[in-house]
Amino acid sequence: MIVRIMGEGQARVADSSLAELNELDDELMAEVKRGDEAGFRRTLTALLDRVRELGEPLPDDALEPSGLILPAADATLEEVRELLSDEGLIPSSV
Repeated sequence: MIVRIMGEGQARVADSSLAELNELDDELMAEVKRGDEAGFRRTLTALLDRVRELGEPLPDDALEPSGLILPAADATLEEVRELLSDEGLIPSSV
């Protein structure tokens, strides 16, 4: 699956890694709903770091369709709240 981190680029992440990323996404969604700024910041950083660790970066000139689009590391809690669906940033059907 191709994952885009806004403002950074794209990475190819193995489908087998999506369950782990979904766990972080569930935690992030709960923190956003609670308005837990410190937890939100910690978990967003962990989620993006994990995508960077697991993913194989695509060249900057590659224009692959992204299966997932994640917010930038400096996104605010309110900005991420607007991006969330009922299933978080990463739908369970992915």
